[in-house]
Amino acid sequence: MNLPNKLTIIRILLVPIMVIIPFFNIETKIAGIPLTYLLVDLIFILASITDKLDGYLARSRNQVTTFGKFLDPLADKILVLSAMVMLVEMGKIPAWIPIIVLAREFVVSGYRLIAVEKGGKVIAASKWGKLKTVTQMTAIILAFLDSNEFGKCFSGVLAGSDLVLNFVVTIMMIIQVIATIFSGIDYLKGGKKLLKD
Repeated sequence: MNLPNKLTIIRILLVPIMVIIPFFNIETKIAGIPLTYLLVDLIFILASITDKLDGYLARSRNQVTTFGKFLDPLADKILVLSAMVMLVEMGKIPAWIPIIVLAREFVVSGYRLIAVEKGGKVIAASKWGKLKTVTQMTAIILAFLDSNEFGKCFSGVLAGSDLVLNFVVTIMMIIQVIATIFSGIDYLKGGKKLLKD
């Protein structure tokens, strides 16, 4: 097994560690942020780095494998959706956000299955897909650091750095939801020929 695939497997293995940390109920705070959230965030950042690194290594070393093509997007979905479900449980984002992300992933996965069945045509990632990935990762990282609920900045009860962070998280989450929807529409447009028969 090559190094890029090992990094992908490490990314998947980091997810249960990330999910288990809140069960330890660590009450210590650093700069007003619970240590639990900081540790979860650190693991999410580390896993996100492996995502960029494994893709870069696979391409630069010419080590792209079928196993990697299958596992890499799966690992990404597991990581992002696990983090979002955790944010819902922590009361930081509403459930409709991961529901939209999950619905888009089902659509894209369905189209990819049909594409493989009909000859392996790959629908390239659009600018919306790239925007989705960047804003999604950024929004999740910042949401773990935000001690307030989604959209609290608009209720006028926050001040100072709390207001700024909550505003940034809220805007990034909204942008990633919009990018998620439009990247899903792009997939539907790009793959409409697959469904003609």
